[in-house]
Amino acid sequence: MKKQLLKIMALVMGTFFSFTSCTDLDLEPFNELTSIQVYDDYENYVQVLAKMYGGLAVSGQSGPDGRGDIGGQDEGASTYLRAYWKLQTLPTDEAIIAWNDEGLPTLNTMTYSADNGFIAAMYYRIFYQITLANEFIRELSDENMASRGISEANQNTARGYRTEARFLRALSYYHALDLYGNVPFVTEADVVGSFFPEQIERRDLFTYIESELIDIIPQMVPAGQNEYARADQAAARMLLSKLYLNAEVYIGEARYTEALAQLNEVIGAGYSLEPNYNHLFLADNDNSPEIIFPIAFDQVSTMAWGGATFLVNAAIGGEWSGINFGVPGGWQGLRARPEVVNLYPGTNGEPDARGWFYTDGHQIDIESVSTFQDGFGVIKFRNVLSTTDGRPDGPVNDHVSVDFPLFRLADAYLMYAEAVLRGGSGGSQAQALAYINELRERAYGDASGNITNGDLNLDFIIDERARELKWEAHRRTDLIRYGRYSGGEYVWQWKGGAFNGASTPASRNLYPLPQADLIANPSLRQNDGY
Repeated sequence: MKKQLLKIMALVMGTFFSFTSCTDLDLEPFNELTSIQVYDDYENYVQVLAKMYGGLAVSGQSGPDGRGDIGGQDEGASTYLRAYWKLQTLPTDEAIIAWNDEGLPTLNTMTYSADNGFIAAMYYRIFYQITLANEFIRELSDENMASRGISEANQNTARGYRTEARFLRALSYYHALDLYGNVPFVTEADVVGSFFPEQIERRDLFTYIESELIDIIPQMVPAGQNEYARADQAAARMLLSKLYLNAEVYIGEARYTEALAQLNEVIGAGYSLEPNYNHLFLADNDNSPEIIFPIAFDQVSTMAWGGATFLVNAAIGGEWSGINFGVPGGWQGLRARPEVVNLYPGTNGEPDARGWFYTDGHQIDIESVSTFQDGFGVIKFRNVLSTTDGRPDGPVNDHVSVDFPLFRLADAYLMYAEAVLRGGSGGSQAQALAYINELRERAYGDASGNITNGDLNLDFIIDERARELKWEAHRRTDLIRYGRYSGGEYVWQWKGGAFNGASTPASRNLYPLPQADLIANPSLRQNDGY
């Protein structure tokens, strides 16, 4: 199902643009191909759209590396999903990484500063995506397409592409809002060229993202009817519901009723839970009825040292045996912190199938961050097929074909339950309980793990989100929403740099803007505490 988009993504590599800085809005063409030449030909439009989708997965103009999109960054480590996953996961109770690359130890301990290269990598990825989208939207205006003699039928198709680009831009601006707060702001209306983008306040950016999504949802392809791995109405509604669920953090206002309105549309759009939880994270998960919007990967067409390749390889190594991950070895990096392990009633799938950990030769406590055997291994993302007794998908190499489920139905169920418990209208506690027990029946294989109405509260939901969505890049945002990320109310091993955990300042709830960008753009001000 995913192959057509990935084939286009492979074709477009090496054709179009690279990027140097978020304060330089010029896109540098490769192969002497200018924007005028690109957009004069309608056949190029879908390829540039594929480049934007590919920007969530790959690192540059040729896979798995070479001619990177962004200069001055480690190409593999700066891929969009790998950078986003690290910022959402490594400072939390979900994971820790053994590697000592400059910047990683401070992510592990939530002691990062404005010169952290991994924080900068995500920032520049976000604005690379936004810059691509802005140019695409501008060049595909009705006026520009008409002036180029594009047929009305092709213009109509291109308007759909333009709407998808607006979704992708909203997605990246949402990540900027969540991770950095007040950021530079540019749209297709800004003059092309080098200038200093003005900084937008977090509240104003929230309003912009909200208005964009509300505007484009009716124009998008209905849920489940677009080509696989391309956005549709359900993807946009999921993004909007996440904006609303976190509105108290972003703008100090409760928007849970609005979140429920969007979630009801998503849940009613025809998706269903994947019967086998572990099949959600295998190489043929593009067949899953649960995934609403993935970041797609293929071990031939979209090779990269980030994304799912990172999640499969970095989580394994050493003496691991008996479990086929569909790759030749492992990078010995990622492990679970004990706090997330202890949320499950047992390990290795007994009795909760979501709690599958590798324990042989490992200890649960992370006495030494750099020792891979300190901390249990997480068995989740694997480059094998669900239909072939665990055989890998194609030739065995480091790269994988596992798609990353950015949005899926189980998350919508959990968000619905939380919004109801936080007082939103348009849902019921009885329905929330039913959704939660659907997830638990899948996890336990029967009703033995079901909960009662008296068990359903916000403390339960935050823990159930960790059990269901472990390592899917939600945890930092969830902990902030619950007031448990910074401060000392909730600590975990190595939080604040102490083995038993320590309080951290509230300023950690936002990442700093990169120091280099502050120097380059004098109109920017740094987030508090950095």
